[in-house]
Amino acid sequence: MKLVLASHNAGKLAELQTLMAPLGVELIAQGALGVQEPDEPFHTFVENALVKARHASRATGLPAMADDAGLCVQAFGGEPGVQTATYATRFGYEPGDANNVRALLEQMQGVEDRRASMVSTLVALRSPQDPEPLIAVGRVDGEITRAPRGSGGFGFDPVMFIPEFGKTFAELPAEVKNAHSHRGRAVRQMLALMREYWL
Repeated sequence: MKLVLASHNAGKLAELQTLMAPLGVELIAQGALGVQEPDEPFHTFVENALVKARHASRATGLPAMADDAGLCVQAFGGEPGVQTATYATRFGYEPGDANNVRALLEQMQGVEDRRASMVSTLVALRSPQDPEPLIAVGRVDGEITRAPRGSGGFGFDPVMFIPEFGKTFAELPAEVKNAHSHRGRAVRQMLALMREYWL
């Protein structure tokens, strides 16, 4: 089965391709098909994922899947949330993973409550009008470190400490991270839903 992935994030595409491989799903990045990213006007992961999936499906005529994911910091009332990718721009930095990490650590100076969650919401549609999209949510709880650790992964992985492993996501081998990450958990749910309802 071919699915358009409604994302231009290379790290996300690589992770999802690996995770979806057991089902024989071929993910095609929307950028490879000339599809631009739509506006994401909502404040929840599920609403933005639906917008992205519908846009990609409408533009290509193919089934589509979108992932809206982010970091939710307890001390910040769940922010940056859906604004995770552009977090650094709030503080005068250029967008990008390294600047996002830098801005977060600066904002958390002196903050003792370091609890945070990484959340991934996956939405899959057979068509833009699909009345019953498949929705899967994965969540991992951890803590924000006081300095980056590790060189793997992307996004906030270098500062997302996972107590059960005693390491950040960026310090874990890719296969271990994929098996236990928020996105890995969401994909396992999505694979089960696809097997049950689509295949």
